[in-house]
Formats: sequence, C-alpha cells, structure tokens
Amino acid sequence: MKFKFNFRKIAILFFVFATQLILAQERLVTGIVTDDTGMPLPGVSVLVKGTKTGTQTDFDGAYAINASPAQVLSFSYIGMKTQEMPATTNKVNIKMSGGSTSLDEVVVTALNVKREKKSLGYATQEVKGEDLTKVNSGNVANSLSGKVAGIDIKRNNNIGGSTNVVIRGSSSLTGNNQALWVVDGVPLNNDNTNTSEQKTAGNTGGYDYGNAASDINPDDIESINVLKGAAASALYGSRAANGVILVTLKKGNKTKAGLGVTFSSGVNIGVADKKTLPEYQMEYGGGYGGFYGTVNLGGGVHPYAATDDASWGPKYDPSILVYKWNSFYPELPTYGVPTPWAPVKKTPNDFYQHSLTYTNNIAVAGSNENGDFRFGYTNYNQAQGILPNSSNKKITLIFLQVTTLVQKLKYLLQQIT
Repeated sequence: MKFKFNFRKIAILFFVFATQLILAQERLVTGIVTDDTGMPLPGVSVLVKGTKTGTQTDFDGAYAINASPAQVLSFSYIGMKTQEMPATTNKVNIKMSGGSTSLDEVVVTALNVKREKKSLGYATQEVKGEDLTKVNSGNVANSLSGKVAGIDIKRNNNIGGSTNVVIRGSSSLTGNNQALWVVDGVPLNNDNTNTSEQKTAGNTGGYDYGNAASDINPDDIESINVLKGAAASALYGSRAANGVILVTLKKGNKTKAGLGVTFSSGVNIGVADKKTLPEYQMEYGGGYGGFYGTVNLGGGVHPYAATDDASWGPKYDPSILVYKWNSFYPELPTYGVPTPWAPVKKTPNDFYQHSLTYTNNIAVAGSNENGDFRFGYTNYNQAQGILPNSSNKKITLIFLQVTTLVQKLKYLLQQIT
C-alpha cells in the first residue's frame, strides 16, 4: 500500500500547532508603572484579565507577573483610569493618567491618607480648591460658607478680622468650639488670641487682627476635607474634639514632566446691598415737635433747630432760615450763619463705597524621578474697602518640595493604617 503525503498541508498544521504552543506558554512579564509625570506608582493592582492571577507594584512602581502572549494585563489604581495592555512582550511599561470619575469617590482622611468615601464609618465632605478661588475674600474660612453641610461660619465684618469655624454646633459654653485645622499633616491653631490690651495710642478698645486660618492662601489649596465627629478626628487627640478641617496643598506632581507655570488674576468689586440698608425719611427734621425758640447770632433773628436724636421735628421748608448746630461754635466758619431748613443731600447709606480687590497668583512647579516641587506667589490687594479709609494688602509665598523617599514613606503609612 502506498501513501501520498501533502507536504503543504502538513507544514500548515505544524505551524498552527507550534503557534498554539507558544501562545499557551506562560513566561515572566515585568515592567514599571508611572503617572503622567513619570513618577513611579506604588500599590498599583496588576491583574491577568479573565483569571485570578494578580500582583501589585512595589515602591519603585515595578511589577512581575506570569502571563502568556495571548493574555491581557489590567492595571488599576485609586484615582487613575484603569488601563489594559496585551502581554505580547516580556516587558510592559504603563503610564497611567487621572480619572475624574474615580477621584470623586476618594477623600483625604486623617494623616493625609486617601480612602474611598463609601468605606468610611464617619461623615466627611470635600471642597475642591477651584471652588475656593472663584471669589477670593482674603480668608479661606469665609469661602467655606455654604459649601459644607453642618458647618457654621461666624465671620467678622471688619477687614482682616477673624473667622470662627464651628462644626455641628457649639459643645462648650466657656471653652473653644472651633474646629482644628490641619495643613498637610501639620495642626494649626485657629483660636482668636486678641485681647483688650491690643491697642494703639489714643484708643481704648482692642483690635481684631484675625486668626491663623486667614494666612492660608486659597490659590495654594488642592482640596479641603471636613471630618465630623470623634471617630474622624481621633488621631489628632483632644484638640480635634470639635472636628477637623484637612487642607491639602498643591504639589508639583500634578504637572507634566519639566516645569509648569500657572498664572491667574482676578478683580472683585463689592457693592453695599441697598435693599438691606435702612430707609430714611426726608420730610421732617430732627427733634420733637416745633423749633425750640429764636435767637440772633449775628445773622438776624431766626429759629434754631433741636439737637435731639429724633425725626419728629418741624416739616422741612427751604424758605425758612434756621440756625443749626454748626451756627453756635465761634471756631467754625459757619458761626452765626443761618441756613435754609431743608433735608441733607446725603443719608448715612451714602457712607458706603464700592470696594475694589485685585488678586494675582503665579506658580512654578516641576517633577522628576527624584521628587517634585512647587513655588507659589500671591499678591492680594484690597485697595479700597467698602468703608472709607480701609484697605488690606497681603503677599503670600510658599515653597513645597517632596522627595521620592517621602512619597514612599507616605505609601508605607497608608498600608499600615
């Protein structure tokens, strides 16, 4: 018996069989995972799609996992977009970018540790930095008003005055009820330390020079998280019994590789709301009833107006000449000069003026494999307040530098807590 071989078909079958063996063979795949600035990302979850095989990146963002060329690797990290990459080569490097959907579910808790909001056993609320700079009032505490539930902002209306921040109401009649401010892990005492002895020559009252939270520049803030309740603030001790306001400052790792320069400028114009001001009648003069008599001060015999603080005096009549209060003092040029009995042209409401505030901010940030930095300069100039002869000028300088070692320690702390 003779056999006839088709060598072409045999070759094709052999090639397909060999290819399937290669695709099915697993081998070690390694790589490094970084963010969009090139910084290594520790703790990234690496999973072979469709299997239970997975691992995590180390402090340097490196990983190693067994996968065949036909399989797909899935990379996921809190605050980053999940990415997939086929394992066709032995080395697969990934650059991950931020995802707005994931970031909305992550908040900064005690010790600057990021956690998913739904996993927390206490109440917390986040305010983004851009929401604090839309209208710069000169005090970041004032900008929190109306943005966080359960927080009471008690502000002083004078320029540069203190602002008290109380969470979930007052718990003490005589003690301090203010929340504790923590800026990048550093506690900040926001108590009002002004006393009545803070005076200047010729004055008998004290001055309100503001409190520490007003020194925080809103342009340097990335986010604010308000922690409510004892469970949220336990790590900060008794000082945080009234809640904690966690301030996270902007870092250089949010910029692209190299130097990044940002600039912002704003003008704020303030106007007194006339609907909230009292209305003054312009039909009757001061006093109770009619004129108090007549007198001759050199300008003839004329009635003189009352000095009582009341609005029930004689009805205004410009044809009547009257000696007013400034007609009785020899030191004044109006001494002995009668004037028409007519209403004044301006009321106390005209005392208010338009306020004008300029805010200019410039920041330089950068990052590389050794760390990141950010330098910020802000010039806040309230050149004209809503009250005459009032102004407020403030210059803020900030320099933040984070090395790779510090970032690794933060990651280690997250794993421990």
